[in-house]
Amino acid sequence: MALGRARGGERRIDYWPGFVDALSTLLLVFVFLLTVFVLVQFFLTREMAGKDDAMARLQAQIRELTDLLALERTSRDDAESDLGSLRSSLALMQQERDRLRSEIVAPPDEAEQAAARGRAEALASQLAQQKDVAAQALSQIDLLNQQIAALRRQMAALEEALAISESKDKESQAKLADLGRRLNVALAQRVQELTRFRSEFFGRLRAILGDRPDIRIVGDRFVFQSEVFFDPGSAGIRPEAIPALDKLAEAIAALEKEIPSDIAWVLRVDGHTDNRPIQTPQFPSNWELSAARAIAVVQYLVGKGIQPVHLVAAGFGEYQPIDAADSDEARAKNRRIELKLTER
Repeated sequence: MALGRARGGERRIDYWPGFVDALSTLLLVFVFLLTVFVLVQFFLTREMAGKDDAMARLQAQIRELTDLLALERTSRDDAESDLGSLRSSLALMQQERDRLRSEIVAPPDEAEQAAARGRAEALASQLAQQKDVAAQALSQIDLLNQQIAALRRQMAALEEALAISESKDKESQAKLADLGRRLNVALAQRVQELTRFRSEFFGRLRAILGDRPDIRIVGDRFVFQSEVFFDPGSAGIRPEAIPALDKLAEAIAALEKEIPSDIAWVLRVDGHTDNRPIQTPQFPSNWELSAARAIAVVQYLVGKGIQPVHLVAAGFGEYQPIDAADSDEARAKNRRIELKLTER
């Protein structure tokens, strides 16, 4: 009665709606930033993949043109070598022609003069043929020089295109790195704020349920020892657990009213057991026992008016221990029911 009069005589300020509004806003911002990051990552990845393909094609063309240029240079060198040989042969023939002409001018007799004229005519014919071959070689060298010049222009254009592509690729990578850095900073800030609000929410649950050693906060989860709700090897809720479950249902009902309807959230109820095997007709393994206990808690909360869309039941068996020691104390810690407020 004295406590009731004291509460009636003073006004209490409820900060909880403000905390929930801030939590919902942070969740929306977090989802929005994550969506933006995924979209930007997707488009930039596609753009970078296309640029990588283009760069690979350009590099393949450059290698092909380089091989062609080397082949053309080899052909030109061969042609120049042949031309040098032809020029040497032409010079020798010209010397022989001059010698024969000198013999024709003053031959010792008519027979030698006729033979000299025959040799001179033969050399003249060979000389004409060599000149034609030399002219063809010069023409081929000119054509090769033109082809080499065209290949060089193509290589210069490809190298310029490759440089532009590499520059754009570096700019894209820099933008992506900057966006990722800014997004990571923003997400880190939001996670810190979300962690603070979750801690305050669990603190409120602690105040509602009382400061009991079998109820504690572990990370982002609210942990009940299984003995609070269930007898050993059973999934039936103990009568002694009804007051605690009723208070929990009241807190969740208030949460449903305060969180906006456009935020997809659930309270996940996780069942965990120790590593002692169980083999009964009802529970052939710890999987069935942990799942049945989580479902029993969810069904009770639904019976108290909590919307099923905001509840999830999960059974983990003995495979997620919080204490891996082989002792009765560790096994007692591992037999638990966990509540986690998360996104749907």
